[in-house]
Amino acid sequence: MAIVMFMEWDGVSREQYDAVRKRVNWETEVPHGGMFHVAAVTDKGLRVTDLWQSAEAFQTFVAERLMPGVKEVGIAGEPHVEIYPVHALFTPGFNPL
Repeated sequence: MAIVMFMEWDGVSREQYDAVRKRVNWETEVPHGGMFHVAAVTDKGLRVTDLWQSAEAFQTFVAERLMPGVKEVGIAGEPHVEIYPVHALFTPGFNPL
């Protein structure tokens, strides 16, 4: 079942996010089950919304790729993560930036 994941990670900067993005390389080596990713940096920190084919696919990515990259970059603390089953999805005219 597809899931949506919302992550809030206070204190994470744009530079830290970009360092993890480069290290983990999820845009070129797309993780199994990953369908959609959007990130924003606010005055509080990082906010992410992902769409995954399953919670298991997301957890595998986190354990095997994301958290090792986060640790390598030196990001402290833990994010607040919420995962919900997808009820509906609509993406008219989607055009990645």
